[in-house]
Amino acid sequence: MSPESSKSPAAASSSLAQRKAPSEFDARINALLAGQNSDPFGILGPHPVSSGWGIRFFIPWAAEASIVFKNPAVSPAKIADAVKLRPEGFFEAVWPSNQPTAPEPGSYKIQGRTHYGESFEVFDPYAFPFFLTDFDLHLIGEGRHYDTYQKLGAHLHTVAGVAGTRFAVWAPAARRVSIVGDMNHWDGRVHPMRPRGSSGIWELFLPEIGEGAVYKYEILGPNGNLLPLKADPYAFRSELRPNTGSVVGDLEAHQWNDSAWLEQRQQTNWLESPISIYEVHLGSWRRVPEEHN
Repeated sequence: MSPESSKSPAAASSSLAQRKAPSEFDARINALLAGQNSDPFGILGPHPVSSGWGIRFFIPWAAEASIVFKNPAVSPAKIADAVKLRPEGFFEAVWPSNQPTAPEPGSYKIQGRTHYGESFEVFDPYAFPFFLTDFDLHLIGEGRHYDTYQKLGAHLHTVAGVAGTRFAVWAPAARRVSIVGDMNHWDGRVHPMRPRGSSGIWELFLPEIGEGAVYKYEILGPNGNLLPLKADPYAFRSELRPNTGSVVGDLEAHQWNDSAWLEQRQQTNWLESPISIYEVHLGSWRRVPEEHN
């Protein structure tokens, strides 16, 4: 009797399960496609492979795609075709190169066609670095960062000559946070954000997203539950009711229209003007467990 045939059914079943277990690479892809991946930079963007650099991206609406390296010293541009590793839209393009470092942010774009034959060209968000410093995270964690509004929220920014918007939000109990909006068809799997260690802060730079873009955050809760979409508490603008989306805004370019009110305010005698007083009884805000509120 052979050693294999002498194994018990339970041992044989265990051995078969081990052989069929997905690799770490496949497990990361599965988590991304299921909206469960909390470390998107661990699978997306440029990564070293045996023959150079593998550039991975997830675009569900893409039927085909390629990577175009726009190096002024090289004409025409270098092109690396991408292989669709998963039918859901997970691609990998291998750039044969001896370069020891990853391609520079903004040095390449993703070109492709949708399932409807429409062409598109976008930068890879996962080729860009983080922007919040360790000192920022330290001060925010202590509650002593007095310019938090300049760090969290949505801010127009230019990285490596590419204009876009950097997003940051504090969600310490979240398993995954994503930016959703028209730019990704409100699909939370497309732009998951980078977690910054144990700080509870998530951040991501989205190239070519400018003023006026409507967005929200999609959050996977601590128990793996998908929460309702959340507006940005640090947003500079928001949609007009009944819509509730946050809007990327530029305070420096905002045109104020309150000059008439400011002039009237200087001429108002506030001591003789009517005022409105609001009062709240704190006791009425207490919870009553018996009423399940």
